[in-house]
Amino acid sequence: SSSSSSSSSSHAHTMSEGYAKRLSPYENKGVCGLPEIIDSTRVLQSKIKKLATLIKKSRHTVILTGAGVSTAAGIPDFRGPKGVWTVEEKDKRLRKRRQQSQEAERGAQKKKKKREEEELSEEKKEELASFTEESIETAPSTDCSTDTTTNTTTQASSSSSAEPSFADAKPTLTHYAITRLANLNHLAHCITQNVDGLHRRSGLPRSRHSILHGCVFTEKCETCSTEYFRDFDVGGLSFQTTGRICIHCHGQLRDTVLDWEDELPEEDWSMAQVQCDQADLVITLGTSLRIEPAGSLPLRAKQFVIVNLQPTPYDGNAAFVIRGKVDYVMGQLMDYLGLRGWEDDIKTTETTMKNVVVSSSPIKTTTSINISSD
Repeated sequence: SSSSSSSSSSHAHTMSEGYAKRLSPYENKGVCGLPEIIDSTRVLQSKIKKLATLIKKSRHTVILTGAGVSTAAGIPDFRGPKGVWTVEEKDKRLRKRRQQSQEAERGAQKKKKKREEEELSEEKKEELASFTEESIETAPSTDCSTDTTTNTTTQASSSSSAEPSFADAKPTLTHYAITRLANLNHLAHCITQNVDGLHRRSGLPRSRHSILHGCVFTEKCETCSTEYFRDFDVGGLSFQTTGRICIHCHGQLRDTVLDWEDELPEEDWSMAQVQCDQADLVITLGTSLRIEPAGSLPLRAKQFVIVNLQPTPYDGNAAFVIRGKVDYVMGQLMDYLGLRGWEDDIKTTETTMKNVVVSSSPIKTTTSINISSD
């Protein structure tokens, strides 16, 4: 069939493309590279214990995850010290400074040459008449500087293109902990802004989490809306056809990853809002809360707790903020909830992806993505 023939030829290329590189150019990326803060061990333990108490009392708990829950899996975040956008901004500033330095050097060379010519006798000036302004511009030292710029730019590009493949990433302790909490009904729902598919790979049922920005492994039938969760990056952006066909109705399959101006999938977005409206407690994990409308979802709950290394626009609205790495926080949290030994299940959990078919309602769209610049 066309689905099997096209998959092997196309996914090898698309898997190597970074998610960030697929997105359209977007200048308003918010604050990047803010310093990371970590609470002292004593403060961390106190806050985690307090969070465990809130979970035990809560009748409806929701978790909202961002890129920070997947950094331990080798997938870079966006605004952290080594985030995709942070590195991109540093590279731009470095190139700009180098360009300014080269321009200053060329200017200094011109001034020096002019002074030397003014000091020479008329006879010497005649001998040097063949040295034109053009020869100054193409001096060997300037060429070397230009070569350095090219090499540095190339190195920066190669460094960016060395981004790990989503298919190589494995679910983290946090992903497995969330799945375990859901299975034990300590967690009602998980909402994710991530496109890496690691929640599904950790065993979290599709019905128990809302995927707001799409998934690189998921394609959806444009006719009957059946979802296919693949073991390879399906490629594409903004609902492009993937070249594969639905096994049920033979409709075209499309990617599910959103670009900046795309609207959020109505089914997932509606579920996310309903879950937060019903929540006694929302826990945000590894998210800057700067992508809207997802960022303001916690405000719908009775109360929320933020777990993030960097400041967010909603720190002042939270019940409290935990400054710690999410894997450490979740590991300790599971202990305080009396779930010791749960990590043993990770060793027996199947992490390889399988083709999963999920029937759902037709694609509808509502709210688009925006970024807070606070």
